[in-house]
Amino acid sequence: MNFPETNHRRLRVALFGAGRIGLMHAGNLAIAPRTELAGVYDVDAAAAARAADLTETRAFDSVDAALADESVQAVLIATSTETHCDLIERAAQAGKAILCEKPIHLDIERVDACRAIVAESGATVQIGFNRRFDPSHAALRQAVLKSELGRLELAVITSRDPMPPPMDYLRGSGGLYRDMMIHDFDMARFLFGEEPVEVTAMGSVLVDKDIGSVGDVDTAMVILRMESGALCHINCSRRSRYGYDQRIELFGEGGMLISTNPTATQVERYTDTRTGIRDRLCDFFLDRYEKSYLRELDAFAAAYAEGRKPTPSFEDGRQALLLANAAEESARTGRTVRVGA
Repeated sequence: MNFPETNHRRLRVALFGAGRIGLMHAGNLAIAPRTELAGVYDVDAAAAARAADLTETRAFDSVDAALADESVQAVLIATSTETHCDLIERAAQAGKAILCEKPIHLDIERVDACRAIVAESGATVQIGFNRRFDPSHAALRQAVLKSELGRLELAVITSRDPMPPPMDYLRGSGGLYRDMMIHDFDMARFLFGEEPVEVTAMGSVLVDKDIGSVGDVDTAMVILRMESGALCHINCSRRSRYGYDQRIELFGEGGMLISTNPTATQVERYTDTRTGIRDRLCDFFLDRYEKSYLRELDAFAAAYAEGRKPTPSFEDGRQALLLANAAEESARTGRTVRVGA
């Protein structure tokens, strides 16, 4: 992808977490023009060493060692969710800028305690809602800002994974609304530029009965009523036979805009038995959003260099969790839930 040219010194970032998404971030930090990977820490020292070897950097032997390194200007937190708040707080108090994967935490009270420490420290915090940086999704937001549709009245956000994650992951994920759909709640706020005030949700177990045994759902629909009265429909599934399906449709008084799925090529094939056949969709979120993760890093480093607060912010992360909590309550009780601050 093409990045804007920059004369800024590269931002030295320590990576916390060397799992699946951590390895992706390690590679991106090492190649992005505005960042430099200063080192990797993971509770699994062997995993940290592997990531460090792959990116030709060092492995820190502790969080404290990374935070004590004066050359480290920022941290990227890609550890398990329950550790996010603790690491945000420690990094904030050490004077580091912070990019943290979503969600901030599963417990809103823990998020609010962390919020107070972030505010007191004045730390720079960006939350990893990478889909805001997808080129097509971002173009939708720009179109809304330019009033291409006039008044925005309806949105449909589709989010379907090729297959469910492992059960061990699902047991601690916080459920579909907090783990998977939280991206879509953030996207709704991003696209409309306003807050949802009501949440109505329904969920079912249609893909794998074992998912229901851990108190989760694998299929869900949510309707958000925005402050303006506009409506947003979100539908999620943990199974999509045809690949990783991520689409957004915006409808307003001036027409419709659609951000659809990228494929390897834009070729359509027409034969005597089939018409309009295109390449298969991506099978993995890291492939579908490859560009967005790089653009996310670039935006974080640019905000740091320019001395401004990045987005998505800590508050964006908090608001998305509030919506996820409201959706879970609505699905459980069968009632529409009003959303407050």
